[in-house]
Amino acid sequence: MSLDYINSILKPMLEGAQMTVILFLIAIVVSIPLGFVLTLAVKSSIKPISWLAQAYIYLMRGTPLLLQLLFIVFGLPLLPVIGEYLVLDRFVAACLGFILNYAAYFAEIFRGGILAIDKGQYEASQVLGLNKWQTTTRVILPQMFRIALPSVANESVTLVKDTALLYAVAVPELLHFAQTAVNRDFTIVPFFVAGIIYLIMTLLLTIFFKWLEKRFKFN
Repeated sequence: MSLDYINSILKPMLEGAQMTVILFLIAIVVSIPLGFVLTLAVKSSIKPISWLAQAYIYLMRGTPLLLQLLFIVFGLPLLPVIGEYLVLDRFVAACLGFILNYAAYFAEIFRGGILAIDKGQYEASQVLGLNKWQTTTRVILPQMFRIALPSVANESVTLVKDTALLYAVAVPELLHFAQTAVNRDFTIVPFFVAGIIYLIMTLLLTIFFKWLEKRFKFN
């Protein structure tokens, strides 16, 4: 296949990749803090809050992301009485679905990071005269993020790949343009081009997190 053909399909596919990157950035920026809040809710001494947070995490991790996207995009508008107020723009609905889903995964990652911290750290903080807030912010959280960072990196790479699910809810992203080119031109070359673009995005993300891990390791 000629370079002219690749150039002709590359522009719309890069536009689709731009949509992929925007969704990724929105989802990662919102879902990580939300996941941390869910972790705190799970560890809350107020039992109803803890139970609700655990139930939410179980629901979001126990059902497919695709099903959640389809429900938000196509299911919410069908709800009686309030359905007409829940009709969302497809991209906004997709962002909401990704945020709600990945927040649950990040919550479990952060919870695992907290559980991995030795209990002696808490005792040492008390000996040093640190209060609960100081212990949490100065001792526990820095160690938690350092422990959780590799898992956060893996989940972030998965998020990049999962953006392909936008195709199922008719949001024009990278895979949408690749599939359109394949159907129009009867060639699988667009799939290879899409694969290369995904590989480049995940490679850049992996390099960034490797740099972040080294920085946290020596700080």
